Amino acid sequence: MISLCYAYRGCGIFLIMQNKANFEIIKDGGITSPKGFAAGAVYAGIKKQSQGVMDLAVLYSEADSAAAGVFTTNKVKAAPVLFDQQNLKKTGKARAIIINAGVANACTGKQGMENAVLTAELLAKKLKIEPEEVLVASTGVIGVQLPMDKIEDGIEQIKISRSGGHILAKAIMTTDRKPKEIAIKVKSGNTEFTVAGVAKGAGMIHPNMATMLCFLATDARIEGKFLKSALKKAIDLSINLVTVDGDTSTNDTAIILGNGMAMGDKGVIEQGSRLAEAFQEGLNRVCLHLARSIARDGEGATRMIEVFVDGAVSQDDARLAARIIANSPLVKTAVHGCDPNWGRIICAAGRSGAELDPEKADVYIDDICLFKSGTPLPFDKKAAADKLGGPEVSLRMDFHLGKASATAWGCDLSKEYVTINAEYTT
Repeated sequence: MISLCYAYRGCGIFLIMQNKANFEIIKDGGITSPKGFAAGAVYAGIKKQSQGVMDLAVLYSEADSAAAGVFTTNKVKAAPVLFDQQNLKKTGKARAIIINAGVANACTGKQGMENAVLTAELLAKKLKIEPEEVLVASTGVIGVQLPMDKIEDGIEQIKISRSGGHILAKAIMTTDRKPKEIAIKVKSGNTEFTVAGVAKGAGMIHPNMATMLCFLATDARIEGKFLKSALKKAIDLSINLVTVDGDTSTNDTAIILGNGMAMGDKGVIEQGSRLAEAFQEGLNRVCLHLARSIARDGEGATRMIEVFVDGAVSQDDARLAARIIANSPLVKTAVHGCDPNWGRIICAAGRSGAELDPEKADVYIDDICLFKSGTPLPFDKKAAADKLGGPEVSLRMDFHLGKASATAWGCDLSKEYVTINAEYTT
């Protein structure tokens, strides 16, 4: 184990780990890597695709689990979001999550909520647990009722196993091109536990989450209040700083379950403890990996964009500016065309609402400075264009007004994005 001094570039966080915590990515890890978690998926016929495309999945904990969630800020909330918010507020616990792809169960009225309730009841019966211990999530087309006969049949067919995490990761995808999953082993002192996550999201992605589903699991035993705050902190510095197209959704959901099965009689991790720092760091790393994976897999994307803003007067300003730059259609198309038009970057920052003095600001593409202290600089346009042509593009601004910084992630805007979304329901 090593003493770790670690800084997140642009997240506004400088975290010094003096408790000799060690973090190891588990090879081929996924949502069922933590002890006591199992998963499975099946083709239920919810999606329009042919047989074999899975569209109904379950995550299950063998033991009682503390639970917390972060949900869409859209005023139009899907039935599963409302259902989960109510359940978590009542109990703060859950043992299973059932997810369907293809139908969002959003804007579906009273019937939509009844279907969410029935889905939880059907899974609870199969797993021999209480309906209050089941959370539900949906993704897909808005305004369509869930085909409950197919969901009921699908629940009966699902086989849950410790090796089912990778299957779940594929089943929850819609326009995603690849699954997004990770597991990290955390060692601190004589305590060891795992934090894992899986996510889906490629379109309708914007800060404050969007058509994004994220499920997290840990075999650490976490006090409920701390679990909720740790989840919010991790989401704020990761998934809430991802943008693909500026559209937020009705269904975005991030849920974490913690069953404590790795900790035996070692007690509960509480806010302010040595283990709390290690857990927060592990959760942050999982969420950052998933956030970058979502940005990289944006609909029609050919490259990921990382926007780093430094020297802002406040954390809010840094995040705001980074988000707006990452989401600017002009910036995104310039990146797609490998056009080093730095004026689009500073223009986006200027309209973000963040405090900015152009006479003090610097603009970079990777390590090439194009604008410094209010003055354009001569630069090698071919070299700058080459920087924009790689799989990952770094755009950077230094406001020179304060000490706050933030990083946001996005992707370029291509013709394929238009094609995908012009034909989404047809």
